[in-house]
Amino acid sequence: MSKENSILKINNLQTSFFLEGDNEVKAVDGVTFDVPKGKTLGIVGESGSGKSITAMSILKLIGHPGKIKGGEILFNDQNLVESSEKEMRKIRGNRISMIFQEPMTSLNPVYTVGQQISESYSIHQGLSKKESKKKVIEMLKLVGIPSPEKRINQYPFELSGGMRQRVMIAMALACRPELLIADEPTTALDVTIQAQILELIRELQDELGMSVIFITHDLGVVAETCDYVAVMYCGKVVEYADVKTLFKNPRHPYTVGLLNSLPRSDMDQEELIPIKGTVPSPDDMPEGCRFAPRCPFATDLCREKLPNLDDIGDAEQIRCWIYTDEWDGDPEVKVYEPQK
Repeated sequence: MSKENSILKINNLQTSFFLEGDNEVKAVDGVTFDVPKGKTLGIVGESGSGKSITAMSILKLIGHPGKIKGGEILFNDQNLVESSEKEMRKIRGNRISMIFQEPMTSLNPVYTVGQQISESYSIHQGLSKKESKKKVIEMLKLVGIPSPEKRINQYPFELSGGMRQRVMIAMALACRPELLIADEPTTALDVTIQAQILELIRELQDELGMSVIFITHDLGVVAETCDYVAVMYCGKVVEYADVKTLFKNPRHPYTVGLLNSLPRSDMDQEELIPIKGTVPSPDDMPEGCRFAPRCPFATDLCREKLPNLDDIGDAEQIRCWIYTDEWDGDPEVKVYEPQK
């Protein structure tokens, strides 16, 4: 883990969904990572890896049939897992805020933009309607929305996708949170708007001094915006490192597979190297390492026993048997690098 002071520490977080017939699906299965103060942590992985459920667990927004079964979520040393709903309402949108994936479904269609943003001020700061309106206009200016005095009276459907996402950012930052969780905030936007939104988040982070968790499947975005990276696969963190280390010297076979599958300027589209196989079903996980069925280096040990998330450097962790004394495969296989 990072040696820097952390605003958030997650230890062995376990979140499950309980379906018919007492069928338990472990969506988040022993996740551990930390978020340094003032820094950005990127959480990456394929769809279904548990990224968004981890984020929702931090804010305790997991509803029936989901449940946080165990672990710790330490926010400035306060364990949110043990916090009451009353305590969480004081934290959500105030000290920890979240930008959701799709603004059109996250914004309420029957309330104006101004009404939805001002709610944070009235709930958390007790401001009057007049004071809230002034604050809302300031926030809309801050996130780069033109004519904010006009926009506050408009409904979400009257705004473009980029404008709606800026409104979501304004809502999330209204109370100057200490931690911002951005869950795929640019997925539905075109490349130009995506770049503007990412730049906006970086500028506001510098201005407000907040920490950021950036959830994405886009490693290019991670390289540009993040300080640390947690790679998730099947509900578990398989690698944690600072962003430069991860891209220069990836360790876990899954991380290497993700990097190898990226298009590069010196190659044709046909030369992309996909990760073979598919992600296992959540209700039928392999007995050993979750990635073993798709890993070209897997041995019997990998298929039979799940590795721990172990420290292998000052701020680097890996969940892979290759880096342990128990490894029973090729002794020369120690470090992976993306193919050039």
